[in-house]
Amino acid sequence: MCGIVGILNTRELAPVDRDILNKMNESQFHRGPDAGGMHFEPGVGLGHRRLSIIDLSTGKQPMENEDGSVVVTFNGEIYNFPELSVELKAAGHVFKTHSDTEVIVHAWEQWGVDCVKRFRGMFAFAVWDRNKKSLFLARDRLGKKPLHYALLGDGQFIFGSELKALYVHPKLTRTIDPLAIEEYFALGYVAEPRSIFKEILKLPPACTLLLKVGEERLPEPVSYWDFPFQAVESSSQDAVEKELVERFKESVSVRMMSEVPLGAFLSGGVDSSSVVAMMSQLSEQAVNTCSISFTSPKFNEAEFAKMVADRYHTNHFTETVDPDDFSLVDKLAGIYDEPYADSSAIPTYRVCELARKRVTVALSGDGADEYFSGYRRHRWHMNEERVRNLLPYSVRAPIFGFLGAAYPKLDWAPRFLRAKTTFQSIGRDSVAAYLHTVSILDNDMRSKLFSPEFKKELQGYNAVEVFRRHAANCPGKDPLALIQYLDLKTYLVGDIHTKVDRASMANSLEVRAPFLDHKLIEWVTGLGPEYKIRGQQGKYILKKAMEPYLPHDVLYRSKMGFAVPLAEWFRGPLKQKVKDSLLGEPMRQSGFFNMKYVNHLVSQHQSGLRDYSASIWTLLMFDAFQRQVLNVEQ
Repeated sequence: MCGIVGILNTRELAPVDRDILNKMNESQFHRGPDAGGMHFEPGVGLGHRRLSIIDLSTGKQPMENEDGSVVVTFNGEIYNFPELSVELKAAGHVFKTHSDTEVIVHAWEQWGVDCVKRFRGMFAFAVWDRNKKSLFLARDRLGKKPLHYALLGDGQFIFGSELKALYVHPKLTRTIDPLAIEEYFALGYVAEPRSIFKEILKLPPACTLLLKVGEERLPEPVSYWDFPFQAVESSSQDAVEKELVERFKESVSVRMMSEVPLGAFLSGGVDSSSVVAMMSQLSEQAVNTCSISFTSPKFNEAEFAKMVADRYHTNHFTETVDPDDFSLVDKLAGIYDEPYADSSAIPTYRVCELARKRVTVALSGDGADEYFSGYRRHRWHMNEERVRNLLPYSVRAPIFGFLGAAYPKLDWAPRFLRAKTTFQSIGRDSVAAYLHTVSILDNDMRSKLFSPEFKKELQGYNAVEVFRRHAANCPGKDPLALIQYLDLKTYLVGDIHTKVDRASMANSLEVRAPFLDHKLIEWVTGLGPEYKIRGQQGKYILKKAMEPYLPHDVLYRSKMGFAVPLAEWFRGPLKQKVKDSLLGEPMRQSGFFNMKYVNHLVSQHQSGLRDYSASIWTLLMFDAFQRQVLNVEQ
């Protein structure tokens, strides 16, 4: 895993400032502490920080072709590079290394912009072609690897793996995008292609960008792949289970290629345990596994991780994290560079920190919940869909809209009595209902949170537009496929991938996710919804397929998640910090917020009357962004 940066003078081939590119490159030192390199020629500069994984001796970057006319800077792994190397050599290309990086160079020469369709892996890269005077950028199908870019006022195009690399450039203006703030307080992240600043964009997953010197405008990204959701034929459930195991095992196998120590995260959940089970089938040596445990039983999954570790005799390492491990709160803003509100970033950082003590590459269980439907919200949504289908929207909207408004919000009550959110969801169409389900602050709360002046800036924009844009392109024909597609396009990319990439790279660790293999996903999305949810059981077919490999208690216990005790923190050890941060001058002076409502959230939570911990954390992370990235004084 690595970090990449670059500068292209799009108007003419004027020299690139070497000092600026070097500063951009060094800002990402943590992504590649093993080596750094830069390439300069008239009009272009490319930089690279290397975390050595494959071809340790000769895989240095940026890398050129034989005559130096094509140069690449690359972050990620191309898992099928050995096969592509054979094909490209047969076509007459001469290789100087045994790295996957050089495959990209020759694949560009051979197939041009279509080269990305041949790659299987996780990647973000840029290829400079001197003869064509073009810069080609690409991001992998699932968006595992990040890529940010901006076109400056003087025609300089800049890009980097992390936002901090772009922030270094002295000519970058940073104007907060009000639409990004609306998305952040709804979703907990800023959704692609937007960033927190108007001037910076994120290249969406499965997209490429081709720039040519002399062009006046920034081109639009071009998509080269999408989740197919095309029905696959299956003779029986038994046949599906067997094929799933074989496909999954093969996906794990290609991700075990490494010239440095390799292991796996093992939380004790279905997904990471499944990865470890397959690794153990494939490895002659004991698999290295690591997990963190919590002193609080409410959050601790260590006993289930140990069940799997004992079954497969792994080299298992565990560290206990104090439930009051909030020392990272201020550090997170510097890691994520823009507002980011998933509090599980704290334990994710800790498990990456632990893994890096033993290995350089770790396999994870990320991605399965999205397309196997492991989230409880998928089951709730399908239950609500049955009600929505009984009544037309014209009848349903006013009835359930009224019930949703009138019914009290009973955070303290048993779950079956907390019907307010359900009523509100049933009164909406499917897309708006799903956004309501996943929102941190729903429409009503955001309306109260934002100041009148800021709401004018929004001009009626609502984060639901993110979901509607993707829903319009969904190829799936059933209601479950729709929300799986929305999760794969939004939550997986903006939340999960962002969390894991920054937390792992901050610790110079490469993380690979076998469930996020596009070939595996293409097949699984073609299975009918009955294979994903059966009754009230999510991930049905995955759990059935894993029954011969994992203990029943691991497969069928309630999902715990990677949570931290926010509610207790904000009423206890972080009580004063919350008041100082959220009611202080930076939040007040920003002009974004109705401070009376912010005070309401804080006082109601700290008095124990309501649980506003998720909202408070989201505000806390925004304040940290203002102080650490915008350098707003407390």
